[in-house]
Parts: sequence; C-alpha cells; structure tokens
Amino acid sequence: MKREWKYLLVGVAALWLAACGGKKQTDDIIAQEIEEPQPQAPISQQEFTKEQDVQWIGRTYHLYVQREPCDSLPKVQDEMGQEFIDNVATVTVSRADGSVFFKRQFQKSDFSAQLSEEYRRQGVLEGLVFEKTDGDWLQFAASISLPQTDEFIPFVIRLSRMGELKIVRESTLDADSAE
Repeated sequence: MKREWKYLLVGVAALWLAACGGKKQTDDIIAQEIEEPQPQAPISQQEFTKEQDVQWIGRTYHLYVQREPCDSLPKVQDEMGQEFIDNVATVTVSRADGSVFFKRQFQKSDFSAQLSEEYRRQGVLEGLVFEKTDGDWLQFAASISLPQTDEFIPFVIRLSRMGELKIVRESTLDADSAE
C-alpha cells in the first residue's frame, strides 16, 4: 500500500509540474520595426481640358481651359519628402470669328502674393475652370492645394470685356447657395 501511495504521489507531482511548467509570462512587448515609406518618382496630375461656348456681352465666345503638369517649374515636396510636379493652366477666350480676345498661362506664382509660406513651398496649382458670366466680366475659379490632401485655397479670376484681369482670394465657398 505504501508503494501505491508512492506511485500516486509521483503521478500527482508529474501532473502538477506539467500543468505549472509553462512559459513564464512577462510584460515585454515585442513590436516589429516599421519601415517608413520611401518617396517615389515625382507625382503629377493628369492633363485636363475643357472647351465651351458662352454668351457674354451679347456675343458668343469660345472658352478653352487646359491644365497640364509642367516639368520646367520647380517641384514641390510634402513633409514626407515626396516630390510633386506643379501645373500650369492656360485660358484662351476666342471670338466667334476665331480671333483670340484673351490668352494667358497661369502658374502658382500668379497667386503667391495671397499664399502662406507653406502653400508657396508645398502647394500646386490644382485647377482652373470657367465659373460664370457676370455682366461685363467672365469669372473663373482656381485653387492652390497641398497635393494629395483636401486642403486648398480657392481663388476667383475675373476678366473684363476690356481685358482687365483681377485675381482675388475667395473668402466664402459656395456651400450656402441661398443667395
């Protein structure tokens, strides 16, 4: 009987050691090292072209607006070091007989007096589109943006029937069209 107790005690001890003999837990957290993404080749936007005829001051005018990446402009960088190619936008206003009333190429520098240092350094000319006629004026909308973000500064470009050009920073967005 002593022998049976001896075997029983040895068996219980073996079970106890097996149950409690697992790995000792620690509070150490081992995390994988994350590699920062490396900048890729300079990113550019696709070319954009819009043509339309508008009635303005009693006549039909043809509007041609084109935005395209421009390699000759200085590239901009975001905070991660990614380079972006800036754009130029060309606006051409032609009369019904095909003669050109107005033609100009716009760059970010045309808006720089009204931009913060951050937008001068990191912004690109995102777009330029015809908006409406307003009496003696053709009105266009433009924006300078921080690439691949939703952050932008809107501008209004107004062209008079006499060829006078005004560029102003838009202070209100057309979100409330109750007027």
